[in-house]
Amino acid sequence: MTFSPEQLDALQELTNIGAAHAATTLSQMLGCDISMSVPEIDIVDIADVGTILGGEVTTMILFQLQGDIPEGGFLILHFSDGSAIRTANIMCGMSETDRPLGEMDQSALMEVGNIMISSFLGASSNLLGIMMLPSPPFLVTDIGHAIIESLILQMGMDVDDVVVFRVRLTSDEHGISGDIFIFLDEQSLQMVAQLLEAMLTPPTPPL
Repeated sequence: MTFSPEQLDALQELTNIGAAHAATTLSQMLGCDISMSVPEIDIVDIADVGTILGGEVTTMILFQLQGDIPEGGFLILHFSDGSAIRTANIMCGMSETDRPLGEMDQSALMEVGNIMISSFLGASSNLLGIMMLPSPPFLVTDIGHAIIESLILQMGMDVDDVVVFRVRLTSDEHGISGDIFIFLDEQSLQMVAQLLEAMLTPPTPPL
């Protein structure tokens, strides 16, 4: 399915508000200025997701969507270009980037992901008028498209399209970037589209 340009604009505004809540929470947690934006949102065919991530080893934090989404779904926070270790360094007060992710790093990243996604979904839920909650986070480091293929098999859902949120997270000290992928089935995507349409429709004046 596709969203109209007006629906995509509304979705971008919706997620910008969610991102602002997440940035504020993270700034307070890390003790430094952090800003988040959602410069691009698109609906991508599931067959093309692997090409977005490529064949590089990457770190992802996985969440199962819970609440009012009919069939559930999954949400992925994907760190790109060494952003995972830089984020962990901010959390842990370290500076060495040429090292593997340790247990403390992974714990820190899952905490960051949990805060980001909870704030993001909380603000989005309030505007849409539905409840969307994340499950406890699960961290995976592997080749990007392999993670996605495994996830699709585990979902057991008829998923044709993926809502891709390209999120940029920045701080004064470090450049961190990543993507948020939300996997929903056709019924759930239709539900979101209808909610966005209702937001865009002006109320009927009383007679």
